[in-house]
Amino acid sequence: MQDIEITRTVTIPDPLKIERYRTAPQNGPRILFFSGGTALQGVSRDIIKYTHNSVHLITPFDSGGSSAVLRKEFSMPAVGDIRNRLMSLADDSALGNPEIYAFFTHRLDKKASQKDLRQELQRLSGGSHPLIKAVPYPMRRFIQTSMSSIESHISDSFDLRGASLGNLVLAAEYLNNDRQLSPVIYLFSKLAEVRGTVLPTVNVTAQLAVLLENGESVVGQHLITGKEAKPLTNKIENIWLTKSQHDSSPISISISKHTSNLINKAELICYPMGSFYSSVIANLLPKDVGISIAKTKCPKVFIPNTGTDVELIGHTLSEQIEILLFHLKKDAPADITTSDVLNLIVLDSDTTRYNGSLNNDMLSREGITVVSCDLITEQSSPYIDAAVLNRMLLSLC
Repeated sequence: MQDIEITRTVTIPDPLKIERYRTAPQNGPRILFFSGGTALQGVSRDIIKYTHNSVHLITPFDSGGSSAVLRKEFSMPAVGDIRNRLMSLADDSALGNPEIYAFFTHRLDKKASQKDLRQELQRLSGGSHPLIKAVPYPMRRFIQTSMSSIESHISDSFDLRGASLGNLVLAAEYLNNDRQLSPVIYLFSKLAEVRGTVLPTVNVTAQLAVLLENGESVVGQHLITGKEAKPLTNKIENIWLTKSQHDSSPISISISKHTSNLINKAELICYPMGSFYSSVIANLLPKDVGISIAKTKCPKVFIPNTGTDVELIGHTLSEQIEILLFHLKKDAPADITTSDVLNLIVLDSDTTRYNGSLNNDMLSREGITVVSCDLITEQSSPYIDAAVLNRMLLSLC
């Protein structure tokens, strides 16, 4: 076979193309998202109407909430965002999936005693708990086995208050599969009829660290996002990966060949809205992400935030693009060109939603096209409408 490169004009949105995808989503395009938390929840729930082939590379560095307790206990990657994305992509019309969703999103009582919570775990693994009784087979058997397994793995000091049942299941199967997440995600995806591919960018235990403008280093994603600690008051100057929260020394991690192949097969790559540093840039930190993107011949699209992102204090829109390009090119700065890793920036037509403006002529010389369109609706304001964004991305494929 011979590979050839072609250039074509597209219409945004393209109603005919979108309808074609809607009628045969099993043949839909491979749109790849680099993301983390909940910002793409609506996009994920909507996109399965048009394609069952989207790929979601998720950051496994979260250090807060239920994930933090599991990470401390088992020295494992964070699974909370992976669980969220799997549930967002699950076909909610499939038999038993609403009950599976209810189970996986349930959290144990934060105020209950450890004794009561241990007893609740026993009812879950034994099959007498209402949540597990509602789940049909074979998923019920899978969950019961996982809950029984996590019971045997956790120590007496493990804090079950506020624990996510979905996180406990994924943690149990991670431990049962030689500390690998891929087989766990694959099995769950089949059982829950997940309409897409979800993977951690890397299957390692690491922490996020940032350097602030005032010279202070902050280690731990939960201290960076402003969700479980006070928002940062100084501009982020740099970001890197560390081995633990107690050591801010940078470490080098590479993506797997499988992850690289997933990137290479993408028909569109999206750097979406969301937490700029802890979701988007964090995904680009592992070695070989940038070079894999550069080798992939497809549209590469950046969707800047329209709402407030506490991680972007002091950053203009132009600075965001400079930072994004720096991390995309860092594998081989002399060899990777701008257009190899980014060729489209999509903004809402109301540019006052962004901090600063762009030099469109300069970007055009670098091979980047800036598109302005109505991304925000009355219902979604001040955030991007998921359905509108999906129609735009699908039209580019």
